[in-house]
Amino acid sequence: MTDRLPLPDLAEALVDHARAAGAEEADALAVAARSLSIGVRGGRLEHAERSEKVEVGLRVIVDRRQALVSSSDITPSTLREIAERAVTMARAAPRDEALGLAEPRQLAAERDPAPLELCDPSAEPGPAALEELGKAAEAAALAVDGVAQVSEAGAGWELVRSHLAASNGFSGGHARTSHSLWCVAVAGEGREMQRDYRSESRVFAADMPPPEEIGRSAGERAAAMRGATRPPTGAFAVIFDERVAASLAGHLLAAINGDAIVRGASWLRDAMGEAVLPAGIDLVEEPHRRRIAASRLFDAEGLATRPRAFVENGVLRSWVLDLATGRRLSLPSTANAARSTSSPPRPAVTSIRLTEGTADRAALMREAGTGLLVTSLMGATINPNTGDYSRGASGFWFEDGEIVRPVHECTIAGNLREMLRSIRPANDADQWRSWRVPSLLVEGLTIAGE
Repeated sequence: MTDRLPLPDLAEALVDHARAAGAEEADALAVAARSLSIGVRGGRLEHAERSEKVEVGLRVIVDRRQALVSSSDITPSTLREIAERAVTMARAAPRDEALGLAEPRQLAAERDPAPLELCDPSAEPGPAALEELGKAAEAAALAVDGVAQVSEAGAGWELVRSHLAASNGFSGGHARTSHSLWCVAVAGEGREMQRDYRSESRVFAADMPPPEEIGRSAGERAAAMRGATRPPTGAFAVIFDERVAASLAGHLLAAINGDAIVRGASWLRDAMGEAVLPAGIDLVEEPHRRRIAASRLFDAEGLATRPRAFVENGVLRSWVLDLATGRRLSLPSTANAARSTSSPPRPAVTSIRLTEGTADRAALMREAGTGLLVTSLMGATINPNTGDYSRGASGFWFEDGEIVRPVHECTIAGNLREMLRSIRPANDADQWRSWRVPSLLVEGLTIAGE
């Protein structure tokens, strides 16, 4: 994707320029991306977008002072200018004792990503092939009784290659592919219009579900929402469908992120060693899952990743840390550094698994009796210090364990610490998602509806 230097040479050249300009430590990320996206509507091509880009980001550290400069211009003269500018900026930045690259002994020994199968070796799909996929999804959605139109359907492909090089001797990279397909269906008309969607992506094209399945699912979801009304107001059981249940895990992970803990802006800041989930439930990072987009052998600071239980048997066991947040907390990094060409490392998770239950979602509904099945969430008011939670929602009202009607325009509220302590998981986690989180039952949330 670059007619100048291969990505490893490009990143290493930046590091060399930085050292020559006076940087004590430096790391550089070089990224090359190529993508194609096709959208259809009414059986016709609506838009086609193709992009190719190469970007670099250089981070330098001088006397525990840090600066980062990024650029899409990778000419040799610009690389030198980037390095000189970054060093000048770093000398004017505030000093931070937590800054610094990893020690060479900390660096990942295994750097070949091939066993993770992150890159589909098949040929890049052409625009015509993606257009046909989008048309097939659209036609399947329109064939569903009650669907008035498809507002958007399409398919896409992307290849991203990246390489990280650092003055501590680290050099490693990977290539990732993504095949995607989506469909947004609309049922009803005017004020009664309801919209829903299905979107899927996979590393390998061979693992994608058929476009007819995606379109039909989008159409059925939209049609099922026809005639939606508001649910009653009160305290009821709420089941977060598998489509949205990962958001609850996301709130927990945000609360144990090293940045939040260092700032003291977390409702779990004093919870290490305490129960935050029910007994028997783990929240585990699995960074080495094959053919999963978020998997990786090493983090953005070159440290080896490994499976890690952030929550084990319901008890909080670890924060999510990079080198800097770990140093501020006098703890080792958990190899969770992530970065882009325009931002320095920060803590972030990869692939997550929440322990599944033994019952399906229907069994959870029978257990709860009456309540709200949430299939869509919107907006969010989360107090990071207390965990108070409020979100707009839509889905289905169920009574005696059976769905009786679609509902929308309501708000669900509670406290995340209490909610997560009481969750009951189903057994329906999507195995292809980076975050494997099943449907979750939470009792006694406040619903504001009619």
